[in-house]
Amino acid sequence: MSGETNGLLVPDEIVMNKIYHIRGMKVMIDSDLAELYEVQTRNLNKAVSRNLKRFPDEDFMFQLTDEEFKNLMFQNGTSSWGGTRKAPKVFTEQGVAMLSGILNSDRAIAVNIQIMRIFTRIRHMFMDNMEIRLEIEKIKNKLDNQDKNMEIVFRYLDVLLEKQEHPNPPRKRIGYKPDDL
Repeated sequence: MSGETNGLLVPDEIVMNKIYHIRGMKVMIDSDLAELYEVQTRNLNKAVSRNLKRFPDEDFMFQLTDEEFKNLMFQNGTSSWGGTRKAPKVFTEQGVAMLSGILNSDRAIAVNIQIMRIFTRIRHMFMDNMEIRLEIEKIKNKLDNQDKNMEIVFRYLDVLLEKQEHPNPPRKRIGYKPDDL
């Protein structure tokens, strides 16, 4: 991974493919981050352990449950996860930002900046997608209202056509008739 692409250390697609959606959050796995930073996973986790105050809650970092770990391996089609003995730690966007404070190599800083930009781009794409969904919902609602209005118009037309097909029959005159005398 030493070849640069457009001034980037790692192609954006590779970084994006290492972002997972777990527990309703976008996260990156410790081993993937270590690979990107070109450090060993155990060294990354040691640095995190020495700086646990930077990762106070699950919105920064958490360890996967065995079930989540199995699901992740199944999704990736991986039979083993590099020989790890326990489920990996995962870092949210905030956690990755905190990693920049404890990993000071030039590569770690550059890769971290790239990861933060990708997280931001993903958030913008999600917001744009949400705006499109809202616009589609508005259009659907308008179409539903138009359908209801068209249905009413067609009912009125049916009533008018029925009246035209079956005009009122001639009435029998009632009252005094001079011929009856």
